[in-house]
Amino acid sequence: MMENKEKTTIVLFSGELDKAIAAFIIANGAAAYDHEVTIFFTFWGLNALRKEEHIPVKKGWLESMFAKMMPRGADKLGLSKMNFGGMGPKMIKHVMKKHNAMSLPQLIELAQEQGIKLVACTMTMDLLGLQQEELLDGIDYAGVAAYLGDAADAKVNLFI
Repeated sequence: MMENKEKTTIVLFSGELDKAIAAFIIANGAAAYDHEVTIFFTFWGLNALRKEEHIPVKKGWLESMFAKMMPRGADKLGLSKMNFGGMGPKMIKHVMKKHNAMSLPQLIELAQEQGIKLVACTMTMDLLGLQQEELLDGIDYAGVAAYLGDAADAKVNLFI
């Protein structure tokens, strides 16, 4: 008989570095404890999944403006507090490196290696004009119904 795994879901709504790091530390910890983990990325949280390089895709004027204003990738996210025009994230990254803590890009890579399901919200992608080519490889695309399906069976559901 197959054992049922514990399930953990996280909605990553925030596009702020400290909150994204927290979400991935919790997700990776849950996966290490053999939980089935889903992170559902919506609104500004989607920026953590953006590729850093510019991907030439056809966009309307408004979508192009969103693309220019939003950070491109996990390494470009600002802090929720004490951002100081970009100095805050540099300081946090320095302290994390000094203490041998994994960077957000490394945490994302570990999550993928551990089989954590990374799901980009397709409705938000449409609203912000983000296309699959602009996001990391190996992620899933779904709407809120798919997230709710995962969350309904989970004991831990977090909104970050």
